[in-house]
Amino acid sequence: MVRVSGLRVAGGRLRQGWRPVLEATVAATVAWLLATRLLGHPQPFFAPAAALIVLGQARGQRIRRAVEVVLGVAAGVLVADLVVQALGPGSTWTVFTVILLTVLLAVAFGATGVTLVQAAVSALYLVVVAPPDGSLVPFRFVDALVGGVVALAVSLLVDARRPLAPLVAEVRRTFDELAGLLGGIADALDHSDEAAAVAALGRARGMDARVDGLRDGVLAAGEALRLNVRRRRHMGRLRSVDESIRQTDYVVRNVRVLARAGVTLSRLHAPVSPELGAAVRSLAEAVREAGAALAADLDGQEEAADRHAARAEKSALAAVHTAGQLFGSTQTLPLAMIIGQVRATAIDLLRGLSPDDDVTVLARVDEALGLPAI
Repeated sequence: MVRVSGLRVAGGRLRQGWRPVLEATVAATVAWLLATRLLGHPQPFFAPAAALIVLGQARGQRIRRAVEVVLGVAAGVLVADLVVQALGPGSTWTVFTVILLTVLLAVAFGATGVTLVQAAVSALYLVVVAPPDGSLVPFRFVDALVGGVVALAVSLLVDARRPLAPLVAEVRRTFDELAGLLGGIADALDHSDEAAAVAALGRARGMDARVDGLRDGVLAAGEALRLNVRRRRHMGRLRSVDESIRQTDYVVRNVRVLARAGVTLSRLHAPVSPELGAAVRSLAEAVREAGAALAADLDGQEEAADRHAARAEKSALAAVHTAGQLFGSTQTLPLAMIIGQVRATAIDLLRGLSPDDDVTVLARVDEALGLPAI
């Protein structure tokens, strides 16, 4: 039974991760073929190795990593060649000197992580496995260049038709999950259910990972557009949505505070006005429509984006207005906190839809809350 369960888990992982496996296999093989058949290199170790290293990086970092790998190989080859000529190959002092000088050179030029390791490994390989003889020295650099270029080409082919599609999907998932979280908070408030409120708080604490996913998605989409010359015109659209996504982090923080106040209020075991749950549900609808607006904007559907943005604003202001009706001299501190967080979430959500209109957003939200205009 345990073995069957393990096979199912493994099968699920393969279904979800088959694409990176295929990318890495194809890129490494193509890099090897190009280096051996097209360029005639006798030992093109660094071609498939560089392709695998670049594809092993998260999307959004591959162009930088490709450059780092090539520079690291070049530095390692240079140092190894000079040291081997001076001290000879294979000795302990040669290995020590090569590693020391390579790392010092890499650090002096600001290299860290992949670049530093690649430089040291390249130099060590040439000293221990394939000592340079003068004719092989430039091959290593070219092999690394071939591997890096092939890896970037494979990345481009995967996202060539719809480079923004992964980001659109991530936006929809994030905002739908956040809306569902708010719905869970509303249910907990309606029934003064402490266990449900605590569960919602746990989900709220996990939303930071979703925000990180959005940031990574923006980086990956930007890289895909830079690699795709014909679709670089979409960069402006990506930049505008990037500004909106920055506000999502604030929205998530506000919802987390709202969830925490919901736990405190549910522990009082006092009757809660149904309007409070209704306000939070209106906020959930605003979040869902805001996500749809951002996704439509990324897809180039401007009219649909405007419609969803208008609905998001209407729902957000309705949430603030409903919550504001509960504000009075007899409310508890947790209730006041929830009302305040409904307002703060609405402000950050609408700022995400209209990044350049902070004053108007603040005025409209406070008007819905019943506060005097400034």
